[in-house]
Amino acid sequence: MKKLLTLSTICILLLSSCVSKKKYTDLQNANNGTNQELANTKSDLSKSSSELAKEQAKNEALEDKINYLLKGNEQTLEFVDDLTAISKSNSDNVKETLNQLSKKDEYIKHIQNANSKRDSINLAVAFNLKKVLNDGLNDEDIQINIEKTVVYISINDKLLFNSGSYTVSNRAKKVLKKVADVVNERPEMDVMVEGHTDSRTINTEVLEDNWDLSVKRATSVVRTLEKNYNVAPERLIAAGRSSYVPLVENNSAANRSKNRRTKIIIMPKLDQFLELLDEKN
Repeated sequence: MKKLLTLSTICILLLSSCVSKKKYTDLQNANNGTNQELANTKSDLSKSSSELAKEQAKNEALEDKINYLLKGNEQTLEFVDDLTAISKSNSDNVKETLNQLSKKDEYIKHIQNANSKRDSINLAVAFNLKKVLNDGLNDEDIQINIEKTVVYISINDKLLFNSGSYTVSNRAKKVLKKVADVVNERPEMDVMVEGHTDSRTINTEVLEDNWDLSVKRATSVVRTLEKNYNVAPERLIAAGRSSYVPLVENNSAANRSKNRRTKIIIMPKLDQFLELLDEKN
């Protein structure tokens, strides 16, 4: 009995020992598995931390880029604002330039209209002068031309005056009457008489020099137009140019004769011509 008990006890102990070892093995295996899972988890966690760090780095880079773009956008907006301001300024300048060009174009049209009217008047005056002075046109001593804004008649002094004299000849009075008839039909125009001499100096009891002679001859023609043929005196101008505006060189008797002349210049009144330019459409 005692042996059986002992054997039983031994068996129980052995059985108990076997069970404990099996449990231990299982627990050890479980622990190993847990440790492996822990190691795997740590490895995964390490990988995740590395990936997280990479993602954070990416995020920081993206944030830097976004901040850069935002800053650039602000600068772009400022630049656009500047461009807008410049564009508006340029637009205003362009509008002002176009406005000035428009005004200039209108002014040019005024001048063109004025020039057309003036040219028409000049052509009419020249035509009428040539018509009434038809006999004189065959004479080289009388020339009628349109020069710039005026019509002028150039009359050689041998037709108007005797040598060294400033008294208008009777023959010249017939020519001056025809000129006065045309001039009186154009009250909007002034008449300037311009005396010219050759280069030979003159000095007498009455005439001091060529200036004196040229002015006195112009004055004689002006007085004839006023007193004999009723040209309004306020329209008349007497001027002397002496020998300083020759047609040709004073190197021969023929050339000196050409230079001794009187010009009758028919021109628009300055004030009326300016009013014509200033007229509004």
